[in-house]
Amino acid sequence: MIVSESHAPDGPTEWEPHAHPAHELVWVRHGALTARVGDRLFTVSEGCGLWVPEGRVHAGRLTTGAGLHNAFFAPERTPLAFGEPTVIAMTPPLESLLVHLSRTDLDAQARARAEAVVFDLLEPAAPRLALRMPGDPRADAVARALMADPSDDRSLEEWARDLGTSPRTVSRAFRASTGLSFAQWRQSLRIHRALVLLSEGHEVQEASDLLGYAQTSTFIDAFRRVMGTTPGSFAGSTRGR
Repeated sequence: MIVSESHAPDGPTEWEPHAHPAHELVWVRHGALTARVGDRLFTVSEGCGLWVPEGRVHAGRLTTGAGLHNAFFAPERTPLAFGEPTVIAMTPPLESLLVHLSRTDLDAQARARAEAVVFDLLEPAAPRLALRMPGDPRADAVARALMADPSDDRSLEEWARDLGTSPRTVSRAFRASTGLSFAQWRQSLRIHRALVLLSEGHEVQEASDLLGYAQTSTFIDAFRRVMGTTPGSFAGSTRGR
């Protein structure tokens, strides 16, 4: 059985770490959701959803003005193999069906037909924007500081000096725990934050400045490499829905 709901909070909303006995699919309209599941950070904007398997502890933050939608799937009646948190492509047919299932006047047969089609439409999205958190004490301090202020442009050498260690040690810690170099990890974090800023209505140049880019063109190139589109196109498609 699928239980579908929608919410429209008055302002930004945060959820403390929690878990559900059912699988959860969460998506947003007119905003963005940042979710932490285990050691991974996900940023969900319009067009994508996040599948969280049953029992997985997760926390999240919803931007101002965003509409939140979620659907809960009974594990014993879910013929899917999403055993890990997965970004889902929220196509118009899938979203329409899940909204349809939020109705309370559907009879059992109509509900069963709609639910069967939902399972046919659930597909992972690309790009799968998930950022692994270090989980290494040598890199955690840097990661926490950058999450608080992604515009911090201190070099690897400066971070190492502030931590009383060597650049090589910090670099190895990031690579070993996240699979990314320090520079790649910071770049990915900035793109995560860019999705939130653009979804909140910030202009491209303003988002670039807030993220610490010296030139807007550098931000645009970085965004295109990760997302496959420009930040202007992303912002336009988000606001146009």
